Amino acid sequence: MPANGASSIRLISFDLDDTLWDVKPALEAAEAAQWRYLEQRFPALTLRLTSDQEKGIIRNQLLSEQPAIAHRISQFREAFIGRLLQSKGVARAEAKEAASQAFAAFYSERHKVSVYADARAVLENLKRDFLLGALTNGNADVNRTSIGSCFDYAWRAEQFGVSKPDPELFKRAFQAAGLTPQEVIHVGDCHDNDVLGAAQAGAQAIWYNPIGGSSAVANAVVRHLRDLPDAICDLVKSLG
Repeated sequence: MPANGASSIRLISFDLDDTLWDVKPALEAAEAAQWRYLEQRFPALTLRLTSDQEKGIIRNQLLSEQPAIAHRISQFREAFIGRLLQSKGVARAEAKEAASQAFAAFYSERHKVSVYADARAVLENLKRDFLLGALTNGNADVNRTSIGSCFDYAWRAEQFGVSKPDPELFKRAFQAAGLTPQEVIHVGDCHDNDVLGAAQAGAQAIWYNPIGGSSAVANAVVRHLRDLPDAICDLVKSLG
């Protein structure tokens, strides 16, 4: 960590899904909870048998009518469910209410994530010297997880109406913390979304890539979260 706390870097921001936890089990459980609620409420509709083509038509209609909803995935999911129910003959008011309840079932399970083994220790280590922020394209609220207390800031793309890798998302989030991108190191598993997006915004970027690899854009690549504090320390020193 920086000597005497002196550093041009003030914030370490993290992607969430597949950076601090494996998102697949939680999403699968969330999807199952959503459909289970809908099937219990509308057993005659056989909603899961809806073809991909039908779903695609509904998605395209929503995006055509409300382009900005593409960056607000919670709103999109709820609107999609409501529109699907209406396409099956459910009255609009009931479809809207049922969609809200189905999304609530989804969202509850979505936060039952299994945090990677080293994540908490790494975050607590870094928190001694830096502010910590979560910046995700997903709709997870890190404060609803077991590591929420480690973070000073929690940002979701849907709050800003723009998504990674757009540099504007990084700039707006960091500005909300009163910081410039030059005062931030962003850590994430997706090279394009996290590394390229952060770098184009003017931040430093560390690529978390468990299978290894090289990057002409990332300031560092780590295969294990436990190696992150040392990588950040080396990067901070290199920045003077």
